[in-house]
Amino acid sequence: MIDPKIVKDNPNLLQDMLRNRKVDFPFTELLDLDRKRRELIIETQNLRHQKNTLAQSIANKKKNQESVDRELDEMKKVGEQMVSLENNSDAVEKRYSDLIYSIPNLLQQSVPIGDSEKDNVVIRTYNDFIKSKVKSDHVDLANSLGLIDLERAAKISGARFYFLKNELVLMNQALTNYALDFLVENGYQLIQPPYMLKNDAIKGSIIMDDFEDVIYKIENEDLYMIGTSEHAMASMHMDEILDSKDLPFRYGCISPCFRKEAGAHGKDMKGIFRVHQFEKVEQFVVTDSPNSSAEHERMLSITERFYQNLEIPFRIVLLSSADTGKVSSKTYDIEAWMPGQDKYREIASCSNCIDFQARRLRIRHRGKVNEETQLVHTLNSTLVATERTMVAILENYQTTNQSVIVPTVLRKYMGGMKEIKVK
Repeated sequence: MIDPKIVKDNPNLLQDMLRNRKVDFPFTELLDLDRKRRELIIETQNLRHQKNTLAQSIANKKKNQESVDRELDEMKKVGEQMVSLENNSDAVEKRYSDLIYSIPNLLQQSVPIGDSEKDNVVIRTYNDFIKSKVKSDHVDLANSLGLIDLERAAKISGARFYFLKNELVLMNQALTNYALDFLVENGYQLIQPPYMLKNDAIKGSIIMDDFEDVIYKIENEDLYMIGTSEHAMASMHMDEILDSKDLPFRYGCISPCFRKEAGAHGKDMKGIFRVHQFEKVEQFVVTDSPNSSAEHERMLSITERFYQNLEIPFRIVLLSSADTGKVSSKTYDIEAWMPGQDKYREIASCSNCIDFQARRLRIRHRGKVNEETQLVHTLNSTLVATERTMVAILENYQTTNQSVIVPTVLRKYMGGMKEIKVK
């Protein structure tokens, strides 16, 4: 959530942000509601003052055995006005809360202004010289090697599900184990979070209206399946005041992810690139404002080194204003080259959410007991989403013999296996 003071003190800043993001938002209504709620607060205070004055007058008159009929009539009218005012205030406050919780985050100045993903800026490209000349897509390749079964998965679960088989199961675990070791080496504390979250927790880390087509709700329960471990990690310190000297907290998180993908109808229906469940190892950082940008770049560099070690072609892209997620203030995407599609596709994302999630979740820090608290900043970055990364590995490491070379860094996690061959 943005700082509500900005609505009153700097509405132009919000208007510029919405314009740059190409977001259709009822901004005029938000301004009117903000003004109205402040007016109602003053009216309520005036009525309470009037009620207190009448109560004091009634007490004094009763003490002097004087008539209080007039005061009682006025008190009744004030009471009726207060009931009406409170009902109006509740309606205004609810609508205001809905809008203030759904307005996107402010963008950092370094975010390029653009109208779509076409305006994203390529920052760096790696391993471009080793692009595979073989163009088989991962589905054909995996089927020929006996690594997936999509038809039986669709039979029992529906579209966008899969059975991983044989060496691909080993590779999935190898990527996970390598990622966890990699994060430990870089000073991360490993966490496995809950896979379900209460409404209060999850709405603090996302904009609920935008995620209705993404996350699964548990029927008749105040619980949602996590779309990513970021949702659980953002709310882990909900309602806490942290000690400034302990920051940053760097967490390496492992979890499955569950997504409806309802908004991606007809897109990437083939294979295991865009699916309803997948595994991911995530970086999540809680820090203070002065170190926020440095932590963002650090997370990105760690992800870069991870994919450099896997030796697949990829590039770093800085997302434009229109393509940046609403909770993020700045996002880098890591896009791997996919020979089967003949294009780069996103396999990881690295975002700085500044104080947006922390304000919703009431997470603060301070250095001394009597010091004023400050909101923390939260940042998240995929280290590896294993299914998408396996797509990149299969397509980039395929040979002309329809085999797949196992990346060197994964071999020790796969029992020394160097190549996946047709059986």
